[in-house]
Amino acid sequence: MELGKTREEPVEEALPDVLMRVVSELHDVAYLIERIEPQLLEVMGEDAVAASPDSMKVLQGIDLTVQKVRGLAEFIDTITASIPAEWQIDLSTALSLIKLADMQRALATGVRHGHSQPLTKAAGDFDFF
Repeated sequence: MELGKTREEPVEEALPDVLMRVVSELHDVAYLIERIEPQLLEVMGEDAVAASPDSMKVLQGIDLTVQKVRGLAEFIDTITASIPAEWQIDLSTALSLIKLADMQRALATGVRHGHSQPLTKAAGDFDFF
């Protein structure tokens, strides 16, 4: 180890708690994806979408993606119930791979202030990152 560098202590967490935070993030992802469909219909026009097989496939793909994300969340939620609370895991490496600060904080601590893209934001609002 180089001088002046300290090694981070492992972040030990109960596996069921971590998995439930992953479930919460998956539900948030499904919510964000679900919000895309009405926006596409508004931009493209419902008649244009209905007349285009490719556009219809995209919308069906959005629906399928939401169903898959929710299905994964329910799967993890269900298997988590059978995992002993005393099973601990080190999150430090996994958390370091998450680039979105809000997601990293939510997975590390479970703290989130609503959805990652709240409906109360005005059109044109954005966050610098």
